[in-house]
Amino acid sequence: MLRLLFCLTCALILLASSVASAAIVEHSFHVKNLTVRRLCTEQVVTAVNGSLPGPTLRVREGDTLVVHVFNKSPYNMTLHWHGVFQLLSAWADGPGMITQCPIPPGGKFTYKFKLLKQEGTLWWHAHVGWLRATVYGALIIRPRSGHPYPFPKPNKEVPILLGEWWNANVVNVETQALASGAQPNNSDAFTINGLPGDLYPCSQNRIFKLKVQKGKTYLLRIINAALNTQLFFKIANHNMTVVAVDASYTVPYVTGVVVTGPGQTVDVLLSADQEVGSYYMAANAYVSDAGGPFNSTATRGIVVYEGAPTTATPIMPLMPVFNDTPTAHKFFTTITGLAGGPHWVPVPRQIDEHMFVTVGLGLSACPTCLKGTRLSASMNNYSFVNPTSLSMLQAFYFNVSGIYTPDFPDTPPVKFDYTNDSINVRNPSLLITPKSTSVKVLKYNSTVEMVLQNTAIIGVENHPMHLHSFNFHVLAQGFGNYDPFKDPKKFNLVNPQIRNTIGVPVGGWAVIRFTASNPGVWSMHCHLDVHLPLGLATAFVVENGPTEDSTLPPPPADLPRWVVHIF
Repeated sequence: MLRLLFCLTCALILLASSVASAAIVEHSFHVKNLTVRRLCTEQVVTAVNGSLPGPTLRVREGDTLVVHVFNKSPYNMTLHWHGVFQLLSAWADGPGMITQCPIPPGGKFTYKFKLLKQEGTLWWHAHVGWLRATVYGALIIRPRSGHPYPFPKPNKEVPILLGEWWNANVVNVETQALASGAQPNNSDAFTINGLPGDLYPCSQNRIFKLKVQKGKTYLLRIINAALNTQLFFKIANHNMTVVAVDASYTVPYVTGVVVTGPGQTVDVLLSADQEVGSYYMAANAYVSDAGGPFNSTATRGIVVYEGAPTTATPIMPLMPVFNDTPTAHKFFTTITGLAGGPHWVPVPRQIDEHMFVTVGLGLSACPTCLKGTRLSASMNNYSFVNPTSLSMLQAFYFNVSGIYTPDFPDTPPVKFDYTNDSINVRNPSLLITPKSTSVKVLKYNSTVEMVLQNTAIIGVENHPMHLHSFNFHVLAQGFGNYDPFKDPKKFNLVNPQIRNTIGVPVGGWAVIRFTASNPGVWSMHCHLDVHLPLGLATAFVVENGPTEDSTLPPPPADLPRWVVHIF
């Protein structure tokens, strides 16, 4: 009896501790114009609370985050909380015309959601057009009070946000590209925490500095917030230990270089174990498709040891060349998940839905364009177009027809030699991609296995594919065409890495698996914003479950219900 009472008391204490550790974290975001000086010129950008990057949000697992957004910008606006599960809070996910109509200029909307069953580094950003070039910030989820990290506690935590900068209005850059049918202009600089670094003109003093003490350890929360570029990141003379990706813990992996695609996050431990001095950190482009111009510059910051001479010239790391796919592939494929660690989810073995999805570029008709066509992008030959009158989630909840069609195919309509660019470029039937708002409907709690197959039709490159609301297990990755007989033998079903954004290898494939355990409408798209407006996207409609706890609740009263056609 005493033992039973003791166990009951312990359980009540643990429950009380869990409840007490959850808090409501509230912020106000004022989105408006900000004049910023970069690269010798002043530029008016859209920003949050007058800062670039925007505010870092810090919460604990179990907390409720409330963000009041006041849109004082001249553009329609939504915010997406990249990587957040949004369990029964689909109305707060944020992609424009998928889960909500945009917040019009002068409007406001409150995002409210719980951070459950995940911890680590995520981020937030605008999800309308190219506005996320300057509207973004870190979202850090720490363990609940009393719950340690599954690695040695660092002495300090530092967000490292990698971004891009244009000496132009990014809305105009996107608009001009869509009107002409050509690729948009490349960025003029890369940035670390909003600063370009001393390799760029007029930027000698616009450089991020990280001050460290010898013998101490720093948790760098690296976020690729760039719009269109995958990046290599290094620190001279220092190794880094990867301990998490996309807010999922990993087996510690020591590496001299970190590779990230737009949307991905990587947590690394940096030991200040070198001689006292100054060392550059740097980031430059990983460009798997070398067929066109790209930003070949590099951004850098400085790691400065306490006591280092102020006149010392920092040491520069030797950076990978822009097309170093072997280095990128080694990084992406060596990482494994921390099986049995906090919030670990075993690989589901029963598969309900098998999907084979091609991703790549094609063409679409454009009477106003110079060549009569413009670049297009597609998944399984469907080039996705957002609805214009009502968001897809509102259509799902209120059972409104005509907003989307539930006919996204499980396989491509035409089978071909997907990665043979010398043959495919001569086949005009593969070029034209029809426009549609086609989605895949999933039963609640069904398990999906998806092969993402790159295509070589107009160029071939690594595509960072992001799935909203769900993490997925990355079972395997490889080059060439996926072989359904040989490649399943390579699947890691024990401790695969868990992500929300996967870089599908250039001229290759990746296999992911996830369980559709959250009702709502969830976008899946390429996180290169040069390709998202071209249609490299689709969506999953996850049906309601059998109980109240698995049914989408009604929309909040202040959810924007109509579209203001300004942007």
